[in-house]
Amino acid sequence: MVSEHTVSDSSALTGWFKSSFSGGGQGECLEVARGHARVPVRDSKVEFGPAVVFSAGGWSAFVGAVREGRIGG
Repeated sequence: MVSEHTVSDSSALTGWFKSSFSGGGQGECLEVARGHARVPVRDSKVEFGPAVVFSAGGWSAFVGAVREGRIGG
């Protein structure tokens, strides 16, 4: 099942990768799939779970906000 903003089983998509900044064993990693018109993002621990789907511009804005410290943990 695919809606405008989600994919219910992200294992159906290809091209998943983790950031080189992921690690440390805390299990707080996201994966992004390359090669799609929109940008799917999933929890790396849930391979068959859902993915949130961003527009390319929306994903770029999110990543920029994190890099600039406007979104933090």
